[in-house]
Formats: sequence, C-alpha cells, structure tokens
Amino acid sequence: MRPGTERSRGYLHGLNPLVTVVAPLPAMIAVIVSRDLATPVAFLLLGLGLILTGAHPSTRTTALLVLVLPAAIAIGTVGFGVWTDPARVDRSVVLLDAGAYRLYEGSLLAGLAASLRLAALLVLALLAGLSATGPDFVRSTVQYLRLPYRIAYTALAAYRFVPRFRRDLELIRQAHRVRGPGVRRGPGSAISRVTASVVPLLAGAIRHAERVALAMDARAFGAHSTRTERHLVPLRGRDAVFVTLSWAVTAAIVVMLPAH
Repeated sequence: MRPGTERSRGYLHGLNPLVTVVAPLPAMIAVIVSRDLATPVAFLLLGLGLILTGAHPSTRTTALLVLVLPAAIAIGTVGFGVWTDPARVDRSVVLLDAGAYRLYEGSLLAGLAASLRLAALLVLALLAGLSATGPDFVRSTVQYLRLPYRIAYTALAAYRFVPRFRRDLELIRQAHRVRGPGVRRGPGSAISRVTASVVPLLAGAIRHAERVALAMDARAFGAHSTRTERHLVPLRGRDAVFVTLSWAVTAAIVVMLPAH
C-alpha cells in the first residue's frame, strides 16, 4: 500500500475470516425467505453499520455504499416493479396508466422488496469481503474446513494474478505513451488501445505463470497430502462472541418484525 493510503483497522479485521462468513449466514437466509419490507431494511442498516464502524472502508467504498447503493435500490425498484406480474399484486391503486399498460402500487412495492433483499444480501456479503484478505481466508479454509491445500493454494495463486495483471497493464500503457504510437481519435480509439495491450499482457501472464509453476515445483507443492502452515489464523474468544451476538441479533429481528 502506498504511503498516505493506510487506513485504521476496525474490529472486523481482527476476526477470523471464516467468522465473517458464518456470522451473517442466518441473516442472509432470513432476507431470502422474507416477503416484507422491514426485514431486509433492518439487516441492510445493520450490515452498513457493521461495515462503517468495524471495517473502516475507504472513502470510495463508503461513497458507493452511502450514495450509489440507494440509487441502485431506487432503479431496481422501478425495474422490478415494471417486470412484476400484475396478477400477483394488489391492483387497488394505479400509479401509471399508459394505454394498455398500468403500473400498480403493489407492483412498485414488490419491486422495492426485491431491491432491498438484493441490497441487504450484498451488504451482508461485504462483511467478509471488506474485512478479510484472500490469503487469510484460504489459510482458514485449509486449517478449519480441511480444504485440500492443492486446491486452496492454487486458487490463491490465481487470485494473486489479478494485481499482477493490473500492474502489467499500467506498464504497457505507459510504454505505449512513451513510444508515442499513432494517436487515434474517435469511437475506435479505445478499442485500438485495448487490442494493442492484449498480446504483451498475455506474454507477461505466460511468463509469470511459468515462474509461479517453477517456484511451486521447487517447494514440492503437491508432493504430500498435507503441508506445514507457515502462517496460522487462530480462532479466538472474540470470534465466538461475534458469532453469538450476530445470531442473537438476527433471531431478535426475525421474531420482532412482522412476517408479512
């Protein structure tokens, strides 16, 4: 991370990555089976509160959650409302009458419920995505879920290709700008820039894959059924407390809120 971009770590970062996956599972199930508006709203606000106070997201992520997510909910409300079968909703109030098409209040409420459920599921999933790192999650699955390390660390190696590709692509674009190839304008300029980077990016990816494969062979990767872990990701008392509180709050919300 570059200087000046460090962020303070919240309490979610101190939890085991598996805990941030397991803790919101009952809430996600409750959101999926709910048909009212209050349940997804409650879990949406709860998830946002946990992320903002416990994960300390970047300014960009915070803006997306606070500003873009409500706009997406509004757009989804209209979209799902238009697609909803009018025969399955309350048709007592007509909001829009455009010839043969009518938009009912019940359709819009159904669309709002669907949008809120999707938003709540996204926010609850982000609890793990914004607080855990890929390497720690992989190590946790190997340690506690007994996932074969051949699968887990192969997936981790592929995961680490992404930032490598990003750096390579930036270097290729900088090289193109320095060399000054013919500057093109118009709609085809963006396509031209992308296609000019494909071949060198693939060549760099193949070279990097070969180096990773040689490094894994040198460390006898896959030679034995088990492998000694250099970095352990422990389960602490705080993890049990967080899961217990999360499930208790989920049960309280489900019991207290109406089922329809």
